[in-house]
Amino acid sequence: MFIKKIIPFVLVTVISFSTIANTTNPDEDKKETTKNATVQETIVGVAVGNENFSTLVAAVKAAGLVDVLNSDGPFTVFAPTNAAFAKLPEGTITTLLKSENKELLTAILTYHVVAGKFVAKDVLKAIKDNKGKIEIKTVQGNTLTASLKGGKVILTDAKGNVSTVVMTDVAASNGVIHAIDTVVMPK
Repeated sequence: MFIKKIIPFVLVTVISFSTIANTTNPDEDKKETTKNATVQETIVGVAVGNENFSTLVAAVKAAGLVDVLNSDGPFTVFAPTNAAFAKLPEGTITTLLKSENKELLTAILTYHVVAGKFVAKDVLKAIKDNKGKIEIKTVQGNTLTASLKGGKVILTDAKGNVSTVVMTDVAASNGVIHAIDTVVMPK
């Protein structure tokens, strides 16, 4: 398969977020620990279970990428929210979901995927260690540039557009998801 042939690349973009505050109920802490320790859903399963990713799920199905993103991976996915897709010009999603545009849709979606599992703390360290920005090679082949602005990770795509990582480290059995607020586009 196309993605399985890609050499794993390093570094994804993420922002850190606050840890769960201490609770006074030890049973609640135990439930949270158990939930995080035994992630059963793949990236697709996690996305399907979150109403904020319904447009992304429809696009992944139309592009025929469900089996790939259900495979062992690991993958890191910068998942555009429904609101991110809504920022595209009117009619763009409908056009992309047509079967004759499958190749273009696949290119756009794989531009949001990085081979390997990368969590927020590692990416933040890489950005800081590399003078404030890093280049991220995507499965599609183009790069994204990750930097920090106002304490948040910003992705700059191949066309110079920017997206902010709005949620990080959503665990899946075959990788991790980081939600972004704008669809990034390859060349």
